[in-house]
Amino acid sequence: MSRLEQRFAELKAEGRSALVTFVTAGDPGYDASLAILKGLPAAGADVIELGMPFTDPMADGVAIQLATLRALDAGQTLAKTLQMVREFRVDNQNTPIVLMGYYNPIHRFGVEAFVAQAKEAGVDGLIIVDLPPEHDAELATPAQAAGIDFIRLTTPTTDDVRLPRVLERSSGFVYYVSVAGVTGAGSATTEQVSSAIERLRRHTDLPISVGFGIRTPEQAAAIAKLADGVVVGSALVDKIAQAESTEQAVGDVLELCSALAQGVRGARKA
Repeated sequence: MSRLEQRFAELKAEGRSALVTFVTAGDPGYDASLAILKGLPAAGADVIELGMPFTDPMADGVAIQLATLRALDAGQTLAKTLQMVREFRVDNQNTPIVLMGYYNPIHRFGVEAFVAQAKEAGVDGLIIVDLPPEHDAELATPAQAAGIDFIRLTTPTTDDVRLPRVLERSSGFVYYVSVAGVTGAGSATTEQVSSAIERLRRHTDLPISVGFGIRTPEQAAAIAKLADGVVVGSALVDKIAQAESTEQAVGDVLELCSALAQGVRGARKA
C-alpha cells in the first residue's frame, strides 16, 4: 500500500477528511521553504502538494504565479525541489508528498532521470496539469511503473463522456477543481461541490479531494463534510507574500495550516 493509500485509508477509518496543503518549493527561499515543508505535518497537513516552479504556470492565479517567480528568483530548480523532498524524508517517512506542476521542467530534466530520482527521494505522487491522458506514455506510465501515483484533475466542465477517459489510469486520489478558472479564483457553493462529488463517485472508488478557492477554516470545514480531502494553496502562499521576513513567513503559513486543520478535523463527514 502506498503512502497515499495508507493515509486516506487511515483517515477514512477516523471518519474525517484529509487536509491537503500546497506550497511552492523554494518560496520565499530554499531554507524558509524547507522549514515550512518540514513544519506542515505537525501543523496538521495530512498530504503535502509541493509545487515545482515553472516560468509559465498557466493554470495558476496571481498568488501562485508570484510564488513561482519568488522561488525562481531565489534560484530554485527541479533538482533542488527533489533535494527538499530528500531532506524532508530524513525526519518524516509517513506524510505523502505530491509534486505538482507542468511537464516542461520534467521533460528538460529527462523523464527517466526524474522518475528515478523522485522515487529515490520519497515522492509519492505527481499532478501534472498540462499532460492529458492521451499523453500517458510521456510520464504517467513510467511514473506508475516506478510506484509513483499519477493524480488527475477533473473540473466542472469534465462531462460524463470525457470523465472515464480522465479517470481510467488515475491513482492516489482524484483532484476535483471546483471552479472553472485558475488557482485562487472564486469558490464553488457546497451544493455544487456535493453534486460534483456524487457524480465522480459513480465513476471512481478513489478518494476525491476538492480544491481551488478554499481559503478559510470555515470553508475547509464545509468541504470536509463532503470530500475525502480539502486542498488549500493560494491562501497559504499569500501568507508568504504578505510576510515582512522569512521567519514571519514560516510562522504565518504554519499558523494558518493549524487553523485549517482544526476546521477540517472538526467536520465529520456525512
